Amino acid sequence: MEATGRTALYICSVLFALTEVSSEYIHMPALVHHGIEGDPLFLFVETHFPLDDAEIQGTWSHTKLSGSRTTLVTFTKDTAITDMMYRNHVLFREPNVSLLIQNLNQGDEGTYHLSLNIEFHNKTGQVIKEERSVRVTVDAPVSTPVIEKSPSYAVVEDKANVTWTCSVERGTRVVFQWLRDNVPLVPSDRYHFSRDNSTLLISPVKKEDKGTYRCVASNPVSPGEDSRALELNVYYGPYNLEVSSVQGLRTGEVFTINPGELVFFECQADSNPPNSYVWISKRRNASQVINEGPRLEVRSYRLAQAEQYLCRAFNNATQKQDEAQFTLVVASLGTEKHIQAGGSVSWLAVITVCSLFVIGCMLLFFLRRNCHPKRVLLGIYNRPFTEQKRPHRSGHEDATEDFGIYEFVSIPGKSESAQASCRSLARLESLQDMHTTIYDVIRHVPETPSQSLLK
Repeated sequence: MEATGRTALYICSVLFALTEVSSEYIHMPALVHHGIEGDPLFLFVETHFPLDDAEIQGTWSHTKLSGSRTTLVTFTKDTAITDMMYRNHVLFREPNVSLLIQNLNQGDEGTYHLSLNIEFHNKTGQVIKEERSVRVTVDAPVSTPVIEKSPSYAVVEDKANVTWTCSVERGTRVVFQWLRDNVPLVPSDRYHFSRDNSTLLISPVKKEDKGTYRCVASNPVSPGEDSRALELNVYYGPYNLEVSSVQGLRTGEVFTINPGELVFFECQADSNPPNSYVWISKRRNASQVINEGPRLEVRSYRLAQAEQYLCRAFNNATQKQDEAQFTLVVASLGTEKHIQAGGSVSWLAVITVCSLFVIGCMLLFFLRRNCHPKRVLLGIYNRPFTEQKRPHRSGHEDATEDFGIYEFVSIPGKSESAQASCRSLARLESLQDMHTTIYDVIRHVPETPSQSLLK
Protein backbone atom coordinates (compact mmCIF):
# COMPACT_ATOMS: atom_id res chain seq x y z
CA MET A 1 0.00 0.00 0.00
CA GLU A 2 2.82 2.38 0.89
CA ALA A 3 4.64 1.53 -2.36
CA THR A 4 1.50 2.32 -4.38
CA GLY A 5 1.23 5.74 -2.73
CA ARG A 6 4.84 6.56 -3.48
CA THR A 7 4.37 5.57 -7.12
CA ALA A 8 1.35 7.81 -7.50
CA LEU A 9 3.21 10.73 -5.86
CA TYR A 10 6.16 10.22 -8.23
CA ILE A 11 3.90 10.18 -11.30
CA CYS A 12 2.19 13.38 -10.19
CA SER A 13 5.55 15.07 -9.66
CA VAL A 14 6.74 14.08 -13.13
CA LEU A 15 3.54 15.31 -14.73
CA PHE A 16 3.81 18.62 -12.88
CA ALA A 17 7.43 19.04 -13.99
CA LEU A 18 6.58 18.23 -17.60
CA THR A 19 3.69 20.67 -17.51
CA GLU A 20 5.91 23.44 -16.19
CA VAL A 21 8.62 22.76 -18.76
CA SER A 22 6.28 22.43 -21.70
CA SER A 23 4.36 25.61 -20.88
CA GLU A 24 5.42 28.28 -23.35
CA TYR A 25 5.24 31.83 -22.13
CA ILE A 26 7.12 33.28 -25.08
CA HIS A 27 7.20 32.11 -28.74
CA MET A 28 9.24 32.96 -31.83
CA PRO A 29 7.38 32.17 -35.10
CA ALA A 30 10.63 31.81 -37.10
CA LEU A 31 13.89 30.33 -35.90
CA VAL A 32 15.87 31.48 -38.95
CA HIS A 33 15.70 34.92 -40.55
CA HIS A 34 17.22 35.76 -43.94
CA GLY A 35 17.91 39.43 -43.92
CA ILE A 36 18.79 41.65 -46.87
CA GLU A 37 21.88 43.76 -46.54
CA GLY A 38 20.94 47.40 -45.94
CA ASP A 39 17.36 46.59 -44.86
CA PRO A 40 15.99 46.37 -41.29
CA LEU A 41 15.11 43.04 -39.65
CA PHE A 42 12.47 42.60 -36.97
CA LEU A 43 12.90 39.70 -34.49
CA PHE A 44 9.31 39.24 -33.39
CA VAL A 45 8.47 37.54 -30.05
CA GLU A 46 4.99 36.57 -28.88
CA THR A 47 4.14 36.74 -25.14
CA HIS A 48 1.59 34.25 -23.86
CA PHE A 49 1.04 35.81 -20.45
CA PRO A 50 -0.48 39.10 -19.26
CA LEU A 51 2.31 41.63 -18.69
CA ASP A 52 0.23 43.55 -16.12
CA ASP A 53 0.17 40.51 -13.82
CA ALA A 54 3.93 39.86 -13.88
CA GLU A 55 7.33 41.40 -13.53
CA ILE A 56 9.88 40.63 -16.21
CA GLN A 57 13.60 40.99 -16.56
CA GLY A 58 15.57 39.89 -19.60
CA THR A 59 18.43 40.36 -22.04
CA TRP A 60 19.09 40.20 -25.79
CA SER A 61 22.56 38.99 -26.76
CA HIS A 62 24.33 38.35 -30.06
CA THR A 63 26.81 35.56 -30.81
CA LYS A 64 28.79 36.31 -33.98
CA LEU A 65 30.05 33.73 -36.43
CA SER A 66 33.50 34.09 -34.87
CA GLY A 67 32.07 32.89 -31.54
CA SER A 68 32.25 36.18 -29.58
CA ARG A 69 29.12 37.10 -27.63
CA THR A 70 27.84 40.61 -26.85
CA THR A 71 24.90 41.74 -24.71
CA LEU A 72 22.82 44.15 -26.73
CA VAL A 73 19.95 45.13 -24.42
CA THR A 74 19.06 44.61 -20.77
CA PHE A 75 15.42 45.38 -20.01
CA THR A 76 12.53 45.23 -17.57
CA LYS A 77 8.88 45.94 -18.11
CA ASP A 78 9.45 49.65 -17.68
CA THR A 79 13.09 50.31 -18.65
CA ALA A 80 15.69 49.23 -21.24
CA ILE A 81 19.44 49.73 -21.32
CA THR A 82 21.14 49.38 -24.74
CA ASP A 83 24.85 48.84 -25.25
CA MET A 84 26.51 52.06 -26.34
CA MET A 85 28.02 50.44 -29.45
CA TYR A 86 24.57 49.30 -30.67
CA ARG A 87 22.40 52.25 -29.53
CA ASN A 88 21.86 53.45 -33.11
CA HIS A 89 21.78 49.97 -34.54
CA VAL A 90 19.19 48.08 -32.44
CA LEU A 91 15.85 49.27 -31.11
CA PHE A 92 13.98 47.82 -28.15
CA ARG A 93 10.62 49.13 -26.99
CA GLU A 94 9.24 47.97 -23.68
CA PRO A 95 7.06 46.29 -22.56
CA ASN A 96 7.21 44.33 -25.83
CA VAL A 97 10.21 41.95 -25.80
CA SER A 98 10.81 41.96 -29.61
CA LEU A 99 14.02 43.41 -31.10
CA LEU A 100 14.51 45.52 -34.26
CA ILE A 101 17.88 45.50 -36.05
CA GLN A 102 18.34 48.52 -38.30
CA ASN A 103 20.43 48.68 -41.47
CA LEU A 104 21.68 45.10 -41.59
CA ASN A 105 25.28 44.37 -42.50
CA GLN A 106 27.46 41.32 -42.68
CA GLY A 107 28.52 41.79 -39.03
CA ASP A 108 24.94 41.21 -37.90
CA GLU A 109 25.02 37.59 -38.90
CA GLY A 110 24.98 35.02 -36.14
CA THR A 111 22.66 33.81 -33.37
CA TYR A 112 20.50 36.09 -31.22
CA HIS A 113 19.50 34.89 -27.74
CA LEU A 114 16.58 36.05 -25.63
CA SER A 115 16.68 35.27 -21.90
CA LEU A 116 13.59 36.23 -19.88
CA ASN A 117 12.74 35.86 -16.18
CA ILE A 118 9.01 36.09 -15.32
CA GLU A 119 7.62 36.57 -11.80
CA PHE A 120 3.83 36.59 -11.44
CA HIS A 121 2.23 38.79 -8.77
CA ASN A 122 0.07 35.96 -7.41
CA LYS A 123 3.11 33.70 -7.11
CA THR A 124 5.56 35.87 -5.23
CA GLY A 125 9.02 34.37 -5.08
CA GLN A 126 8.45 31.97 -7.96
CA VAL A 127 10.47 32.97 -11.06
CA ILE A 128 9.97 31.29 -14.44
CA LYS A 129 12.94 31.44 -16.80
CA GLU A 130 12.41 31.31 -20.60
CA GLU A 131 15.16 31.26 -23.25
CA ARG A 132 14.85 31.39 -27.04
CA SER A 133 17.36 31.65 -29.88
CA VAL A 134 17.06 32.70 -33.52
CA ARG A 135 19.65 32.56 -36.30
CA VAL A 136 20.11 35.50 -38.65
CA THR A 137 21.78 35.52 -42.05
CA VAL A 138 22.50 38.64 -44.04
CA ASP A 139 22.63 38.34 -47.81
CA ALA A 140 23.15 40.79 -50.61
CA PRO A 141 20.80 40.45 -53.61
CA VAL A 142 22.34 38.70 -56.60
CA SER A 143 23.23 40.81 -59.61
CA THR A 144 22.85 39.61 -63.18
CA PRO A 145 25.35 36.79 -63.76
CA VAL A 146 27.94 36.95 -66.51
CA ILE A 147 28.78 33.84 -68.53
CA GLU A 148 32.04 33.13 -70.35
CA LYS A 149 33.29 30.28 -72.52
CA SER A 150 36.81 29.06 -73.16
CA PRO A 151 37.74 28.67 -75.95
CA SER A 152 35.41 31.21 -77.52
CA TYR A 153 35.53 29.68 -81.01
CA ALA A 154 33.97 26.48 -82.36
CA VAL A 155 35.55 23.24 -81.19
CA VAL A 156 36.03 19.81 -82.73
CA GLU A 157 34.39 16.82 -81.11
CA ASP A 158 36.60 14.28 -79.34
CA LYS A 159 39.56 16.66 -79.64
CA ALA A 160 38.74 19.68 -77.46
CA ASN A 161 37.50 20.62 -73.98
CA VAL A 162 35.23 23.55 -73.10
CA THR A 163 35.20 25.48 -69.81
CA TRP A 164 32.18 27.58 -68.83
CA THR A 165 32.37 30.21 -66.07
CA CYS A 166 29.52 32.07 -64.37
CA SER A 167 30.12 35.02 -62.00
CA VAL A 168 28.23 37.85 -60.29
CA GLU A 169 29.38 41.28 -59.20
CA ARG A 170 27.17 41.34 -56.11
CA GLY A 171 25.59 38.68 -53.97
CA THR A 172 26.36 36.40 -51.07
CA ARG A 173 25.94 32.65 -50.73
CA VAL A 174 25.21 32.44 -54.44
CA VAL A 175 24.16 29.12 -55.91
CA PHE A 176 24.71 28.54 -59.65
CA GLN A 177 22.87 26.24 -62.01
CA TRP A 178 23.75 25.44 -65.63
CA LEU A 179 21.27 24.80 -68.44
CA ARG A 180 21.63 23.69 -72.05
CA ASP A 181 18.62 24.42 -74.25
CA ASN A 182 16.67 25.14 -71.02
CA VAL A 183 17.45 21.67 -69.62
CA PRO A 184 19.38 21.55 -66.30
CA LEU A 185 22.79 19.87 -66.45
CA VAL A 186 24.01 17.42 -63.82
CA PRO A 187 27.45 15.91 -63.16
CA SER A 188 28.47 13.02 -65.42
CA ASP A 189 31.57 11.37 -66.84
CA ARG A 190 32.16 14.36 -69.11
CA TYR A 191 30.47 17.15 -67.08
CA HIS A 192 32.53 18.37 -64.13
CA PHE A 193 31.35 21.16 -61.78
CA SER A 194 33.19 23.26 -59.21
CA ARG A 195 32.09 23.22 -55.57
CA ASP A 196 29.71 26.16 -55.95
CA ASN A 197 28.78 25.19 -59.54
CA SER A 198 30.19 28.44 -60.86
CA THR A 199 32.42 26.52 -63.32
CA LEU A 200 31.49 23.76 -65.77
CA LEU A 201 34.08 21.69 -67.63
CA ILE A 202 33.05 19.54 -70.60
CA SER A 203 35.76 17.00 -71.42
CA PRO A 204 35.81 15.87 -74.16
CA VAL A 205 33.23 17.65 -76.27
CA LYS A 206 30.73 15.55 -78.24
CA LYS A 207 28.16 16.22 -80.94
CA GLU A 208 25.31 16.24 -78.42
CA ASP A 209 26.98 19.07 -76.47
CA LYS A 210 26.11 21.65 -79.12
CA GLY A 211 23.35 24.07 -78.11
CA THR A 212 22.58 27.22 -76.14
CA TYR A 213 24.06 27.53 -72.64
CA ARG A 214 23.16 29.86 -69.78
CA CYS A 215 23.52 29.96 -65.99
CA VAL A 216 21.13 30.94 -63.19
CA ALA A 217 22.40 32.57 -59.97
CA SER A 218 20.33 32.66 -56.78
CA ASN A 219 20.58 33.00 -52.98
CA PRO A 220 18.06 33.06 -50.09
CA VAL A 221 16.96 36.62 -50.89
CA SER A 222 17.12 36.36 -54.71
CA PRO A 223 14.92 33.75 -56.41
CA GLY A 224 17.12 33.55 -59.52
CA GLU A 225 18.86 35.74 -62.07
CA ASP A 226 19.49 34.51 -65.62
CA SER A 227 22.60 35.19 -67.62
CA ARG A 228 22.63 35.88 -71.32
CA ALA A 229 22.80 32.80 -73.52
CA LEU A 230 25.88 31.64 -75.42
CA GLU A 231 26.01 29.15 -78.27
CA LEU A 232 28.40 26.23 -78.34
CA ASN A 233 29.34 25.29 -81.89
CA VAL A 234 30.74 21.78 -82.27
CA TYR A 235 32.29 20.41 -85.45
CA TYR A 236 31.35 16.76 -86.00
CA GLY A 237 30.65 14.13 -88.63
CA PRO A 238 30.09 12.82 -91.14
CA TYR A 239 27.45 10.49 -89.67
CA ASN A 240 24.72 8.35 -91.27
CA LEU A 241 25.89 8.64 -94.86
CA GLU A 242 23.22 7.49 -97.33
CA VAL A 243 22.68 7.41 -101.11
CA SER A 244 19.10 7.83 -102.35
CA SER A 245 17.18 8.19 -105.62
CA VAL A 246 13.53 8.72 -106.47
CA GLN A 247 13.81 6.75 -109.73
CA GLY A 248 14.23 3.07 -110.38
CA LEU A 249 13.94 0.21 -107.95
CA ARG A 250 16.23 -0.21 -104.94
CA THR A 251 17.06 -3.53 -103.34
CA GLY A 252 19.65 -3.16 -100.63
CA GLU A 253 22.71 -1.62 -102.29
CA VAL A 254 21.46 -2.33 -105.84
CA PHE A 255 19.55 0.22 -107.95
CA THR A 256 17.69 -1.07 -111.03
CA ILE A 257 16.63 1.39 -113.74
CA ASN A 258 14.89 1.19 -117.11
CA PRO A 259 16.91 1.42 -120.34
CA GLY A 260 17.21 4.97 -121.58
CA GLU A 261 16.17 6.44 -118.24
CA LEU A 262 17.93 9.48 -116.74
CA VAL A 263 18.62 8.90 -113.04
CA PHE A 264 19.70 11.30 -110.29
CA PHE A 265 21.36 10.20 -107.05
CA GLU A 266 21.65 12.17 -103.79
CA CYS A 267 24.39 11.66 -101.21
CA GLN A 268 23.69 13.03 -97.72
CA ALA A 269 25.29 12.80 -94.27
CA ASP A 270 24.93 14.52 -90.89
CA SER A 271 27.89 16.84 -90.52
CA ASN A 272 29.01 20.25 -89.24
CA PRO A 273 30.29 22.02 -91.24
CA PRO A 274 28.73 20.54 -94.42
CA ASN A 275 30.70 17.78 -96.09
CA SER A 276 32.41 17.84 -99.45
CA TYR A 277 31.28 14.97 -101.71
CA VAL A 278 33.06 12.98 -104.43
CA TRP A 279 31.48 10.38 -106.77
CA ILE A 280 33.69 7.52 -107.92
CA SER A 281 33.02 4.94 -110.63
CA LYS A 282 34.60 1.48 -110.36
CA ARG A 283 35.25 -0.39 -113.60
CA ARG A 284 37.45 -3.43 -113.97
CA ASN A 285 39.20 -2.84 -110.65
CA ALA A 286 39.88 0.77 -111.65
CA SER A 287 38.46 3.83 -109.90
CA GLN A 288 37.71 7.15 -111.49
CA VAL A 289 36.32 10.37 -110.03
CA ILE A 290 33.31 11.27 -112.19
CA ASN A 291 31.68 14.10 -110.25
CA GLU A 292 31.91 16.38 -107.20
CA GLY A 293 29.05 17.56 -105.04
CA PRO A 294 26.08 15.85 -103.39
CA ARG A 295 24.25 15.12 -106.69
CA LEU A 296 25.08 12.63 -109.46
CA GLU A 297 23.43 12.29 -112.89
CA VAL A 298 23.61 8.96 -114.73
CA ARG A 299 22.34 8.25 -118.28
CA SER A 300 21.45 4.58 -118.48
CA TYR A 301 21.96 4.23 -122.26
CA ARG A 302 25.66 4.76 -121.67
CA LEU A 303 25.86 1.71 -119.42
CA ALA A 304 26.82 -1.52 -121.10
CA GLN A 305 26.48 -3.62 -117.96
CA ALA A 306 26.11 -3.33 -114.20
CA GLU A 307 28.47 -0.78 -112.72
CA GLN A 308 29.58 0.08 -109.20
CA TYR A 309 29.56 3.60 -107.81
CA LEU A 310 30.85 5.09 -104.58
CA CYS A 311 29.96 8.31 -102.73
CA ARG A 312 32.64 9.66 -100.39
CA ALA A 313 31.86 12.40 -97.83
CA PHE A 314 34.69 14.33 -96.20
CA ASN A 315 34.57 16.89 -93.33
CA ASN A 316 37.40 19.37 -93.61
CA ALA A 317 37.09 20.50 -89.96
CA THR A 318 37.07 17.07 -88.30
CA GLN A 319 39.26 15.43 -90.96
CA LYS A 320 36.84 12.50 -90.97
CA GLN A 321 35.27 10.77 -93.95
CA ASP A 322 32.69 8.11 -94.76
CA GLU A 323 31.78 6.12 -97.89
CA ALA A 324 28.65 4.51 -99.34
CA GLN A 325 28.88 2.04 -102.26
CA PHE A 326 26.08 0.84 -104.56
CA THR A 327 25.57 -1.07 -107.85
CA LEU A 328 23.59 0.28 -110.80
CA VAL A 329 21.81 -2.26 -113.06
CA VAL A 330 19.92 -1.48 -116.31
CA ALA A 331 16.86 -3.72 -116.82
CA SER A 332 13.35 -3.34 -118.17
CA LEU A 333 11.03 -2.85 -115.24
CA GLY A 334 7.88 -2.14 -117.33
CA THR A 335 6.85 0.49 -114.90
CA GLU A 336 5.52 2.95 -117.46
CA LYS A 337 3.54 0.28 -119.37
CA HIS A 338 1.96 -0.96 -116.20
CA ILE A 339 1.07 2.54 -115.21
CA GLN A 340 -0.45 3.33 -118.62
CA ALA A 341 -2.37 0.04 -118.77
CA GLY A 342 -3.61 0.55 -115.29
CA GLY A 343 -4.65 4.09 -116.17
CA SER A 344 -6.56 3.01 -119.30
CA VAL A 345 -8.26 0.18 -117.43
CA SER A 346 -9.24 2.60 -114.74
CA TRP A 347 -10.77 5.04 -117.24
CA LEU A 348 -12.57 2.20 -119.07
CA ALA A 349 -13.99 0.93 -115.81
CA VAL A 350 -15.23 4.40 -114.90
CA ILE A 351 -16.90 4.87 -118.29
CA THR A 352 -18.53 1.41 -118.11
CA VAL A 353 -19.89 2.00 -114.64
CA CYS A 354 -21.26 5.40 -115.61
CA SER A 355 -22.96 3.95 -118.73
CA LEU A 356 -24.56 1.12 -116.80
CA PHE A 357 -25.77 3.57 -114.22
CA VAL A 358 -27.41 5.81 -116.85
CA ILE A 359 -29.06 2.81 -118.58
CA GLY A 360 -30.34 1.50 -115.28
CA CYS A 361 -31.81 4.89 -114.40
CA MET A 362 -33.58 5.09 -117.79
CA LEU A 363 -35.05 1.56 -117.41
CA LEU A 364 -36.21 2.33 -113.92
CA PHE A 365 -37.88 5.54 -115.08
CA PHE A 366 -39.62 3.74 -117.99
CA LEU A 367 -40.89 0.91 -115.80
CA ARG A 368 -42.06 3.28 -113.11
CA ARG A 369 -43.96 5.39 -115.67
CA ASN A 370 -45.64 2.54 -117.56
CA CYS A 371 -45.88 -0.33 -115.13
CA HIS A 372 -46.38 1.33 -111.83
CA PRO A 373 -48.23 -1.16 -109.58
CA LYS A 374 -50.41 1.48 -108.05
CA ARG A 375 -51.46 2.83 -111.46
CA VAL A 376 -52.36 -0.69 -112.75
CA LEU A 377 -54.44 -1.44 -109.68
CA LEU A 378 -56.23 1.88 -109.96
CA GLY A 379 -56.98 1.13 -113.65
CA ILE A 380 -58.47 -2.22 -112.75
CA TYR A 381 -60.62 -0.93 -109.97
CA ASN A 382 -61.78 2.15 -111.93
CA ARG A 383 -63.19 0.11 -114.94
CA PRO A 384 -66.99 -0.34 -115.11
CA PHE A 385 -68.38 -3.34 -113.36
CA THR A 386 -69.86 -4.80 -116.53
CA GLU A 387 -66.54 -4.53 -118.30
CA GLN A 388 -64.74 -6.20 -115.44
CA LYS A 389 -67.22 -9.11 -115.38
CA ARG A 390 -67.39 -9.54 -119.17
CA PRO A 391 -65.93 -12.91 -120.18
CA HIS A 392 -63.29 -13.29 -122.79
CA ARG A 393 -64.56 -13.06 -126.34
CA SER A 394 -62.98 -14.01 -129.65
CA GLY A 395 -64.81 -11.33 -131.68
CA HIS A 396 -67.43 -13.53 -133.41
CA GLU A 397 -69.75 -14.46 -130.58
CA ASP A 398 -72.29 -11.62 -131.31
CA ALA A 399 -72.54 -10.87 -135.08
CA THR A 400 -75.24 -8.29 -134.64
CA GLU A 401 -72.62 -5.69 -133.81
CA ASP A 402 -70.81 -6.39 -137.07
CA PHE A 403 -73.74 -5.71 -139.39
CA GLY A 404 -74.06 -2.31 -141.00
CA ILE A 405 -73.15 -0.30 -144.06
CA TYR A 406 -69.47 -0.12 -145.16
CA GLU A 407 -68.36 2.17 -147.97
CA PHE A 408 -65.18 3.15 -149.66
CA VAL A 409 -64.93 6.65 -151.04
CA SER A 410 -62.63 7.66 -153.86
CA ILE A 411 -61.92 11.41 -154.21
CA PRO A 412 -60.65 12.63 -157.62
CA GLY A 413 -57.22 14.20 -157.67
CA LYS A 414 -55.82 12.08 -154.82
CA SER A 415 -53.43 9.25 -155.43
CA GLU A 416 -54.54 7.34 -152.39
CA SER A 417 -57.97 6.39 -151.18
CA ALA A 418 -59.50 7.33 -147.93
CA GLN A 419 -61.64 4.99 -145.96
CA ALA A 420 -64.77 6.00 -144.09
CA SER A 421 -66.81 3.67 -141.99
CA CYS A 422 -70.29 3.48 -140.59
CA ARG A 423 -71.93 5.94 -143.12
CA SER A 424 -75.67 6.27 -143.38
CA LEU A 425 -77.54 5.64 -146.71
CA ALA A 426 -78.61 9.24 -146.92
CA ARG A 427 -75.01 10.30 -146.81
CA LEU A 428 -74.23 7.73 -149.49
CA GLU A 429 -76.70 9.22 -151.96
CA SER A 430 -75.34 12.70 -151.44
CA LEU A 431 -71.83 11.53 -152.27
CA GLN A 432 -72.57 9.68 -155.57
CA ASP A 433 -71.88 12.75 -157.64
CA MET A 434 -68.34 12.59 -156.22
CA HIS A 435 -67.74 9.18 -158.01
CA THR A 436 -68.45 7.16 -154.88
CA THR A 437 -68.25 3.38 -155.32
CA ILE A 438 -70.05 1.07 -152.99
CA TYR A 439 -68.50 -2.30 -152.83
CA ASP A 440 -70.66 -3.94 -150.30
CA VAL A 441 -73.86 -3.12 -148.50
CA ILE A 442 -75.31 -5.36 -145.94
CA ARG A 443 -78.94 -4.60 -145.94
CA HIS A 444 -80.29 -7.56 -144.05
CA VAL A 445 -79.53 -8.00 -140.43
CA PRO A 446 -80.47 -11.36 -138.99
CA GLU A 447 -82.71 -11.19 -136.04
CA THR A 448 -80.84 -13.73 -133.97
CA PRO A 449 -77.75 -15.87 -134.53
CA SER A 450 -79.77 -19.09 -134.20
CA GLN A 451 -82.26 -18.18 -136.96
CA SER A 452 -79.53 -17.37 -139.46
CA LEU A 453 -77.84 -20.70 -138.84
CA LEU A 454 -81.13 -22.56 -139.45
CA LYS A 455 -81.79 -20.83 -142.76
